Amino acid sequence: MKNISRILCAVLVLLTVGFTALNKSQPAFADVEISLPAGFKAETVVQSSGSNRHLVVNNNGDVYVKLSRLKDGKGILMLRKKNGKYELINSFGNYTGTGIAIKNGYLYASSDNEVFRYKFNANNDIADPNNPEKIITGLVSKGQHASKSIALDNAGNIYVNIGAPSNACQVTDRLAGSPGQDPCPILTTAGGIWQFKVNKLNQSYAEGIRYATGLRNVVGLDWNSKEDDLYAMQHGRDQLSQFFPELYSNEENAELPAEEFFRLKKGSDCGYPYCYYDGFQKKKILGPEYGGDGKKQGRCADKEQPIMAFPAHWAPNAVLFYTGKNFPERYKNGAFIAFHGSWNRAPLKQAGYNVVFVPFKNGKPSGNYEIFATGFAGKEAVNGPGQAKYRPCGLAQGPDGALYISDSREGRIWKIVY
Repeated sequence: MKNISRILCAVLVLLTVGFTALNKSQPAFADVEISLPAGFKAETVVQSSGSNRHLVVNNNGDVYVKLSRLKDGKGILMLRKKNGKYELINSFGNYTGTGIAIKNGYLYASSDNEVFRYKFNANNDIADPNNPEKIITGLVSKGQHASKSIALDNAGNIYVNIGAPSNACQVTDRLAGSPGQDPCPILTTAGGIWQFKVNKLNQSYAEGIRYATGLRNVVGLDWNSKEDDLYAMQHGRDQLSQFFPELYSNEENAELPAEEFFRLKKGSDCGYPYCYYDGFQKKKILGPEYGGDGKKQGRCADKEQPIMAFPAHWAPNAVLFYTGKNFPERYKNGAFIAFHGSWNRAPLKQAGYNVVFVPFKNGKPSGNYEIFATGFAGKEAVNGPGQAKYRPCGLAQGPDGALYISDSREGRIWKIVY
């Protein structure tokens, strides 16, 4: 009996050690598998870096990540690959935010009310991370939609999203029965894209040019160098059935309005807050706060039309035009879009939490969007963002043509290669 007991104890110890070792070898959220098209694979750059927003990759492979919450008092992380692994080499910037870009030897980064730039030295390091140049100051920053996405063209201009601090420009925001303000005073200082000069320091808000208006909130913003134009993804409005149950069912509210993909020209008016895009009727519809009934177009008939519409409330947080050589030729000059995921599609299942690809030709989509990367939210049903294990937020292209994806929930970053 003693020998049998000893054998059983030994087996139990071995099983326990094996189980512990197995658990230690598994990464966090091991059940999350990113699904990609055949021939692609996902590599983890870092498992957890912070509250990631947008990111960029320098020509030497260094990754710079913008944070929405300070980490050890800093809002920008710099990662470098050493001995086959990415390591946190530096952090700087005592501000949070979303926007980050690299152009002509400078790293550009935004807080919610200012834009800075940092010069790279000959070794591809930030020359003076504690003393950036301030190029824009005094941007509108209050309440919701305060983050400032940025994009740079090839003619010395920088474009900054200034989101509307409102859902639909009601007299009292998000209050049932409160009418829409007409004209909407928000549009004089927000609800659009502003253009500034890249090389002029300390530009005031008033020195900017309102490049495009009628945009509730743009987080995904990119300059398409091939077409020499600015492209943007708009977050559509919320709460149609909550405020107007006589006009919209909960199911209709889950599918309206569409998320809109725009090609913007100077002077473009995309219709917010008076209009929204109905992806089923395929036209701009007058908002109920302004006398709409779910069918009427009214003043919305001549507003800027999207070049493509996506399902409601998917929350597009990044758009990137692919110019690399690693992916197959069909991806060249097409658009990748990262969707952060919905919170308000009940009673339907919450959706988004993916990265899609849109093929392009002659400056516009040449086919339907395709789900490129999915599985971020996990295998369990997602009833809201709090249950999602990862939420795609930023996109970047590496010098080798790889696609980088940042997650805002756990701070994970993936590198997608073909």
